[in-house]
Amino acid sequence: MRHLVTITISAMALAAGVAAYAAPPAPGESNDFVLHDSKTAKDAHGAKASKIVPTKTHAAMKLIVVDKDKGPVKGVVISLTAPDGTKYYTDETDADGYAEVLVPVGQKYELTYLSLGRKDIAATVSVTSDPNQNVKLTLRFKRLPPPPPFVLTGVTFDTGKATIRSESLPRLDIVVDFMTHKKSARIQISGHTDNVGNPKGNKTLSEKRAQACRAYVISKGIDGSRLEAIGRGDESPIAPNDNDEGRQKNRRIEAKEL
Repeated sequence: MRHLVTITISAMALAAGVAAYAAPPAPGESNDFVLHDSKTAKDAHGAKASKIVPTKTHAAMKLIVVDKDKGPVKGVVISLTAPDGTKYYTDETDADGYAEVLVPVGQKYELTYLSLGRKDIAATVSVTSDPNQNVKLTLRFKRLPPPPPFVLTGVTFDTGKATIRSESLPRLDIVVDFMTHKKSARIQISGHTDNVGNPKGNKTLSEKRAQACRAYVISKGIDGSRLEAIGRGDESPIAPNDNDEGRQKNRRIEAKEL
């Protein structure tokens, strides 16, 4: 699921009483939260009381996601990425649109909505080095139409077989990462071929390859009931099959959230 922030409202923190506000950015400007004083962040929580406590080294990030027309948004996972690439994840937002996570102080974070193979930066926030910070961020967004299936470019197999080549595994780990953090998600993995050879054989091979990908994801601890695998053979080309480049594009593995 892809989301687009339309406006960033209040981001509030309480260390020595710190809060934030970010108005909608002008063209070419960033979605940066700017901290100001506040007394509201410490007690912020969703349907249930907060489970996290800020410390000298970690700030309590308390996030609320709302649709400007429909109110709180349930089931969204927010990823916060530090400058060194380390990621911190909330659980899925609850019925009040609320989620929370502890992050190290003294860093600037990119906030993104977790999605399958995509990265849309919703906002950025700089957390000071002050101890015992409670930071509250409220994000407004609108839901976009479901994206097309995500092509796992780079997932390859031994010729004519369903044996996944080792260099393909980091691409499949994208699915593992997504499903690890978005625990309600169900994924369909589909295998596709070009139109060279016997159509029935192509479909069988494509299903075996999709099943091999499913088995790999399950081996990483994902419940198999959340995954289905299908083979479509040459039924759904995304490029012409009359040249090598097109046929290569058609030999692919796709994943989509159900």
